Amino acid sequence: MNQNSSGQGRFAGRTAVVTGASRGIGLAIAGRLVAEGARVCLTARKTGPLEEAAAALPPDSVVTVAGRADDPGHRREVLDTVAREFGGLDVLVNNAGINPAYGPVIGLDLDVARKVLEVNVLATLAWVQAAVAHPRLGFAERRGTVVNLSSVTGDTPSPGIGLYGVSKAAVSHLTRTLAAELGPEIRVNAVAPAVVRTRFAEALYEGRETEVAADYPLRRLGEPSDIASAVAYLASEDSSWVTGHVLTVDGGLTVAGGTA
Repeated sequence: MNQNSSGQGRFAGRTAVVTGASRGIGLAIAGRLVAEGARVCLTARKTGPLEEAAAALPPDSVVTVAGRADDPGHRREVLDTVAREFGGLDVLVNNAGINPAYGPVIGLDLDVARKVLEVNVLATLAWVQAAVAHPRLGFAERRGTVVNLSSVTGDTPSPGIGLYGVSKAAVSHLTRTLAAELGPEIRVNAVAPAVVRTRFAEALYEGRETEVAADYPLRRLGEPSDIASAVAYLASEDSSWVTGHVLTVDGGLTVAGGTA
């Protein structure tokens, strides 16, 4: 655990919201923030998995609110809960995302495409808007930080997940735009992973992990903890002069000319 000079974690006394936090990358991020002293509100669609995730963390450090990331009512409930339980908000991690389609974009059902953009892009914007506007969170006054989850597919087209890549390209540009608009009070950055060993990404490596990892200079796929470490850096004061940055965390895949 990284600690500051006073012996407390980097997030001691700070509060966070992590969306899509019932498993995988989101849960790893929540766990890392808690380990470094934060109190965290975990959100995800389903109550059962969310409660199981919270049970693995210190009970006095987490609260949970189940619901869809693209539901305005859910966003209000989460932020009202944070205001009531924690008294304010310091860190917002937009991790929730979907990828329900696999195949060429030319044949993609447009209703599916709209849903991907709604969840991955518009909900990301909506969470930031809601956090900034909430009258009891003091997000700007507390010098809040936002970390969005993008993807290397937003820079380089990846076979089969093209629309997902389009949505993540939008997240990266949204991150830069929000950083320009919200500074100096609020910093906004993003992390862009390649393939991480999670259930969400199984279709990209299942049954052929060694073959896929051979394209990475570090010869392995990512772990959720790799992404959590990057998010913790961008959310902390260690990155106090960093905003509008999209941090690629990909084991060297893109510099080697590979695609996710």
